[in-house]
Amino acid sequence: MKLDRMIGILSILLQKEKVTAPYLAEKFEVSRRTINRDIEALCMAGIPLVTEQGINGGVSIMEGYKIDRTLLSASDMQAILAGLRSLDSVSGTNRYAQLMEKLSAGASNLLAGDTHILIDLSSWYKDTLSPKIELLHGAIRSGRRVSFCYYAPKGESKRVIEPYDLIFQWSSWYIWGWCVRREDFRMFKLGRMTDLKIEEAFEKRGDPPFPDLSPERVFPNAYQVKARIMPKYKWRLVEEYGLDSFTEQPDGTLLFSFGFADKTSVVGWIASFGEGAELLEPAELRREVLEFAEGIRRRYLTP
Repeated sequence: MKLDRMIGILSILLQKEKVTAPYLAEKFEVSRRTINRDIEALCMAGIPLVTEQGINGGVSIMEGYKIDRTLLSASDMQAILAGLRSLDSVSGTNRYAQLMEKLSAGASNLLAGDTHILIDLSSWYKDTLSPKIELLHGAIRSGRRVSFCYYAPKGESKRVIEPYDLIFQWSSWYIWGWCVRREDFRMFKLGRMTDLKIEEAFEKRGDPPFPDLSPERVFPNAYQVKARIMPKYKWRLVEEYGLDSFTEQPDGTLLFSFGFADKTSVVGWIASFGEGAELLEPAELRREVLEFAEGIRRRYLTP
């Protein structure tokens, strides 16, 4: 669509000091004549574009120009506001709300926002999470290493990383960076980090990869589990794994089937149902569940 293409052209011009019409034509897969018409339309809309001829010529936005908010519709502004509010929920500041005030200057009705969409990215540990996010965000922007103590299933360790990205995924916050100890890129969960400290500056790597966040990569299915679950726990299966994770049996029980990444997760999950679940497969883990239950029994029988 023409409007989408014009917005795309404007976005490129805001990021690059100067581009050529042939470049834009190739980028949007249209003719150079079409690009020239789009540029004329942008100029008529009040965007001061400058066109220079010659070897070093091209199209650019007049120096010092700021985008007028009228380029964004009310619904566009509402969507931006919802996103900015979600960032304020974890930043521990109101900097993003203040940014919205600048964007919507002269339109107080936009500040009220669309109250039908509320996004809160904070957690139970908001008081400790917000300072971590602020510290790590500052380290990313200033190109400084970060040291911390990390608590993982395999034990505690001291780590130093070159931070690149903060990531909100699987209802938790993570930091992606180059781990000096492992000499490779790693992702660390903020909730498991303590004693964060800003360290020396580092030279950013040329083209750092972005983490593969697919469930298959992060949580590989090492164990295909089948279990019989009592009907009263249907809500848990729906919430945690979805309707497709089980089938109702003639006797009312639920036959659950899903992949798990490790046996500890399997045993702990089955045990959390008490007498309301029975692990059917894999058979070798039935003994693990029994030993887990016996261990708890012995603990509570000890005087």
